[in-house]
Amino acid sequence: MLNMDIDSFIYMDAIRKHIVALPGITEKPCFGTPAFYVNDKLFARLKEDGQTLVIHTSEREKWLKAKPGTFFITDHYKNYSYMLINLEIVAPADLKNLLTEAWRNRAPKRLIKEFDLNKN
Repeated sequence: MLNMDIDSFIYMDAIRKHIVALPGITEKPCFGTPAFYVNDKLFARLKEDGQTLVIHTSEREKWLKAKPGTFFITDHYKNYSYMLINLEIVAPADLKNLLTEAWRNRAPKRLIKEFDLNKN
């Protein structure tokens, strides 16, 4: 069961603020927690503790080395292209960049092109 305290709502608000500009986003539960999909592919979800985000990444080692207190994995994620983010201490710019990267990793080319055209 999700521990949705006030911090969880603040974190979800920040996450939604960053991804609102990304096309093709769907929000629906994953394992009983809020999650974000593009083209039916999961790219981010809030963990059950309400303070940790699971995010798809192709640069996990880079992030783990750069800020090991903020970015980490558990044994469960060792064989997957995901890492965990401590939402209490992540820099807003890092969160925005990682959410956009995760979306790009999972989005079809036509949506990436649409996003890039609308960004300029």
